[in-house]
Amino acid sequence: MLGWQEVEREPEWVRLKAPHKEHLGLSFQLETDHTPPTWPQRPGTQQMQANLDLQVDDLEAETERACALGAPLQEYQPQKDVRVLRDPHGHPFCLFLPGA
Repeated sequence: MLGWQEVEREPEWVRLKAPHKEHLGLSFQLETDHTPPTWPQRPGTQQMQANLDLQVDDLEAETERACALGAPLQEYQPQKDVRVLRDPHGHPFCLFLPGA
């Protein structure tokens, strides 16, 4: 989705690096007992562990692209200029327009 380069992979770990940014990256670790968070959040349910907010210039086009890559669009959408989707492991993430 981000177009970042995978720079390290192990059976339970992957690290991504942002293009042209020496010290900017994201790392993800496998948790075999992971329970996807509930969306929207409710007391007594699994809460989000992290949330990525990605600014886009065209909300409709990027939402369609994310869905084509396998990210399901969530039924509950909290704001007009924000779209909540889930990654393949069930973590919610948001696409948003500048100023939203």
